[in-house]
Amino acid sequence: MTSPERSVQTQPLLELRGVVAGYGGGDILKGVNFRVEGGGITCIVGPNGAGKSTLLKAISGLVKPREGDILFEGRSLLNSTPRQILQAGIVQVPQNHSLFKKMTVRENVEFGAFLLKDRDLIRRRFDEIAEQFPIVIERGKEKAGSLSGGQQRLVEFARCLMLDPRIVILDEPSMGLDPVTLKRVFLTVHQMSASGRTVLLVEQNAKAGLRLADHGIVLENGLVRLTGTGRQVLEHPEIGALYLGGAVVGSGQ
Repeated sequence: MTSPERSVQTQPLLELRGVVAGYGGGDILKGVNFRVEGGGITCIVGPNGAGKSTLLKAISGLVKPREGDILFEGRSLLNSTPRQILQAGIVQVPQNHSLFKKMTVRENVEFGAFLLKDRDLIRRRFDEIAEQFPIVIERGKEKAGSLSGGQQRLVEFARCLMLDPRIVILDEPSMGLDPVTLKRVFLTVHQMSASGRTVLLVEQNAKAGLRLADHGIVLENGLVRLTGTGRQVLEHPEIGALYLGGAVVGSGQ
């Protein structure tokens, strides 16, 4: 018999059940099912047009599913606004750089706490985050627009932690980065996870993302086609066919 404590532990942090969603022209997501357990890194990969961006918009409340449900800590998000979803503890770092270029690095990071009213709490959070991200102090007085792409990405990571999120969603964090900077950014993602954060990573660099991940998900044509550990998905014999433009045969789940 399963104990109540065990039941609580096995409840996923985030769960999508049969999510169908899209835009005026039709459905992009066609019945997506997956779970994100608390802790660790879950990486979603897939070819262009697979539905990754629509998926993240649905989780963040920017696109309303036509069918299915999205559960966060067991509670449906379908009737929640993007602000309410943010307040619940789901914070997303978008693919495109989102810092305010004419504001200083410090101002950008502090702006991440815009939902908080307690100045002492904001100050404590900033100090804690600055320990993890030295660039916040080292370049704190400089305009964010003066930073390199990789440096801006690190500041975006720092900013997203100001609300102490339950889950951090990273949309293509490696986009446009050179190999050295990419390694640093991925190391930072690993460190966020090691500190207890749950990370949902959507990544164009499938090999690097899946190597980093505890759990991997392959999205194709608006459906989950493969799931498993990051290593299992990376080494799956059909993953190459997917990225060469072929279809994945079978669910592999």
